[in-house]
Amino acid sequence: MTENLNPFAIAQAQLDKAAEILQLDPSMHAFLREPMREFHFTIPVRMDDGTTQVFKGYRVQYNDARGPNKGGLRFHWEETIDTVRALAAWMTWKTAVVDIPLGGGKGGVVCDPRNFTDSELERLSRGYMRAVASHVGLFQDVPAPDVYTHPRIMAWMMDEYETITSKREPGVITGKPLELGGSAGRGDATARGGIYTVREAAKALDINVEGATAAIQGYGNAGTFAHLLAEEILGLKIVAVSDSRGGIYNPQGLKAKETMQLKAETGSVTNAQGVDQITNEELLELDVDVLFPSALENVITSRNAANIKANMIAELANGPTTPNADDVLHANNVYVIPDFLCNAGGVTVSYFEMVQNAYQYYWPEEMVHERLDQKMTKAYWDVHQMAAQKKVNNRVAAYLVAVDRVAQAVQLRGWV
Repeated sequence: MTENLNPFAIAQAQLDKAAEILQLDPSMHAFLREPMREFHFTIPVRMDDGTTQVFKGYRVQYNDARGPNKGGLRFHWEETIDTVRALAAWMTWKTAVVDIPLGGGKGGVVCDPRNFTDSELERLSRGYMRAVASHVGLFQDVPAPDVYTHPRIMAWMMDEYETITSKREPGVITGKPLELGGSAGRGDATARGGIYTVREAAKALDINVEGATAAIQGYGNAGTFAHLLAEEILGLKIVAVSDSRGGIYNPQGLKAKETMQLKAETGSVTNAQGVDQITNEELLELDVDVLFPSALENVITSRNAANIKANMIAELANGPTTPNADDVLHANNVYVIPDFLCNAGGVTVSYFEMVQNAYQYYWPEEMVHERLDQKMTKAYWDVHQMAAQKKVNNRVAAYLVAVDRVAQAVQLRGWV
């Protein structure tokens, strides 16, 4: 039977498993399976050559029982509404598992920003904000950077929102430049939070990660900082990394700063000299201690799960592992730190940014790191203890923690 790779179907299947164990009321289960609201719109953009192109845009607000919706915005040529729905669902569980008072949202535009000039990108960004301005805000829904979006785009969007509403509200967007109310420590937050969970997992499993080997699939924001912090905090030896063009492997290890500089200067890690060239698929199947899937969804499936040799998988990407693959990995004793726990550092520091924006007082980076560490460590052990108590894998345990918290909020509000 062909495996269903629709990301929203996967998100729903994962919820279904948790709902069965939690014995959720059928009406509650039905309510949590669907987004509370979603928006579809078109964005006309005047291009530099004088033509006008029209792009499809989406914003999904999945569930705001615990607080304002929160979630990133992707500019990607393969964006779909089901991907956005799934990511909004995962963001709902992500904010709940780290116990911050937010819901889950996500946005996307179907486009290829790699072919845009800066002025075209600015017009698209402002156009997106014009389409969603009446549905976002500090106490309603707060977008943030994601795939192919960055702090400059967030600055344009914040400015457009403030122009439309004629008021200052920097907290409408997170992931902003520091000069416009961004938070110290936001740049590496996703990776840093993931590294903290690997550290705690090593304690739980009583293993020493100093000098252990690791591979990183995906060399964007999360992947590059994971490389740097894995060296600095854990003492891991990164032997392979990859980006959209392919990967490189060196059993002696790849130094983070050198590899990051190469990527910045040449556009791809594949331009490295004196290393073996490998594919993204080959990287996933390397014999390493820790594997960091840090790119897009559905890279570990029923087709390759049995070939995974890593002892631990730390999912910095959203949805990199399918339910069928999860079953195989669990049977093979591969320890998985699930995505919406492992990569929750980004939204946690985004929440810190919202807090700082709200009372106009900003924390030093050391304080951000300390508070992120506290949140991620507590979340890890909540999930670990649930897994032991219910005798389930970590992903199911993370769902049990998160879904129960959201369901309680929905019930207390009297919605269901």
